[in-house]
Amino acid sequence: MQKKPVADNQALSFDYDFLEKLVVGIGEVSQITGIATRQIRYWEDKGIITSLTEEEGKNRRYDYKNIKKMILIKEMLDEGYTLDAAAEKVKQRFELLEQALGKFAKKKK
Repeated sequence: MQKKPVADNQALSFDYDFLEKLVVGIGEVSQITGIATRQIRYWEDKGIITSLTEEEGKNRRYDYKNIKKMILIKEMLDEGYTLDAAAEKVKQRFELLEQALGKFAKKKK
């Protein structure tokens, strides 16, 4: 059975409203990304990612932005980066992206 080719515009479409509202527990993040919960907690303790959990002892929950950071860091670790180097590179990428999106937002006004 052959797969139907996906049109380029469909492959790149996102439901941004859904992504903004997406909040996932640490167990689900671990299952989806293949990153151990212990490792996710360590990254949070180091300040690399942040959870939406306000109270200690509560189940940690993560938004799309932090899940994306985790996936990018995992990819970089798999490529041989150290955790600190991967975290710094991801931080720089997110800052650059925020700046670019900020410029687009200003142009729309």
